[in-house]
Amino acid sequence: MNIPSYYEFCNKVKCLSGHNALEKLPDILASVNSKKPMIITDKGVMGAKLITPVEKALGKIKHGGIFDDVPADSDVKTVQEIAAKYRSAKCDSIIAVGGGSVLDTAKGVNILVSENSNNLMDFVGFGALKRKLKPLIAVPTTSGTGSELTLVAVIADHQRDVKMLFPSLFLLPDFAILDSRMTKTLPPAITAATAMDALTHACEAYTCLAKNPLSDTTALMAIKLISENILRAIKKPDDMDARLALATGSALAGMSFSNSMVGMVHAIGHSIGAICHVPHGVCMSILLPYGLEYNLHKSGHLTAELLFALRGEEVYSKTKKSDRPGLTISTIRELNSQLRQATGGKHPTCLREVVDRDGNLMIPREVLPEIARLSLNDGALVYNPEELNYSDMLMVLEKAWECEPLDLKKIKKGKKTSEI
Repeated sequence: MNIPSYYEFCNKVKCLSGHNALEKLPDILASVNSKKPMIITDKGVMGAKLITPVEKALGKIKHGGIFDDVPADSDVKTVQEIAAKYRSAKCDSIIAVGGGSVLDTAKGVNILVSENSNNLMDFVGFGALKRKLKPLIAVPTTSGTGSELTLVAVIADHQRDVKMLFPSLFLLPDFAILDSRMTKTLPPAITAATAMDALTHACEAYTCLAKNPLSDTTALMAIKLISENILRAIKKPDDMDARLALATGSALAGMSFSNSMVGMVHAIGHSIGAICHVPHGVCMSILLPYGLEYNLHKSGHLTAELLFALRGEEVYSKTKKSDRPGLTISTIRELNSQLRQATGGKHPTCLREVVDRDGNLMIPREVLPEIARLSLNDGALVYNPEELNYSDMLMVLEKAWECEPLDLKKIKKGKKTSEI
């Protein structure tokens, strides 16, 4: 194994994990001298009554209000609205209860209330934040984004159809509470998509250019926990050990990619989300095998190593070295097929299968060129093992739309990224 001559790894989030971890909330708030937290969540979490155990755990502590109107894609206007309510109620900390959109929204709110600002755009990009923010407690209700252990917030500007990245060590939550009760009511299709999101975080973290020994370790454990428990959690929703294992896998994957970054799968997924408003986890599950496939000639040896975490020692040892990369990719494709069956057809395996609640196609083939162009401007491409130009990007998208594997003979090596 080649150790990088220099790398950095940081995760200073205190993680509390267990079947009743929420009961530690009063101690957490006391440790940061918070007496009036604001709870940020969404309608789905409220409808599932997942705020009830949070309020019960708070006991005599009075919160400064519940904002439950976070949209599926965190957006600038919502962040500004919540920040105004936070100031009006004179809150002193944030408890974010929800999936990636809620947690990213809470991070955005924390920027504005800590910096006493109304313009989130002043803090885009590395280095914009200069100091510690107000206390933030993350309580994830999905096992996918890993946002509870990452230094990034992704927040959309729907007027411009773009998703903006806010990366900073100061955005790391102070505490992450992984409580198995919080994902128990998650529908099978969302359980599948969010867990595949976490699997993608780990796989890209392990194969991207900024990988390091510590991010590798957390990535491999994440892949093992997710692959062993994803179907188990869907088929037996009351299996709390499987739920907690997925939550742990998601957190580890978040810790990994937060310190090594990702690649082309996320670049394309961000663009599909911005243009077609498709849930991020759905994009990740479909695109992951294509990203690994496209990069085979540069990172195939690393993709081969993922097989050990995905299938175990016996399969790994019995598989020829030259066959391991391909088996890794086919294993992920087969997992997507199993998830589609386990969710009653609600888990898509290619882009043309992604439909809305009314059965309407969400990614028309004619928008693929627009997605390809936007993807070329995504910062995640910097860390992808192989470079892509417009033709490459469109080829990957078309194959992912058609449910066909890439023609590896058509992938030219070492091309330079060009923009249209």
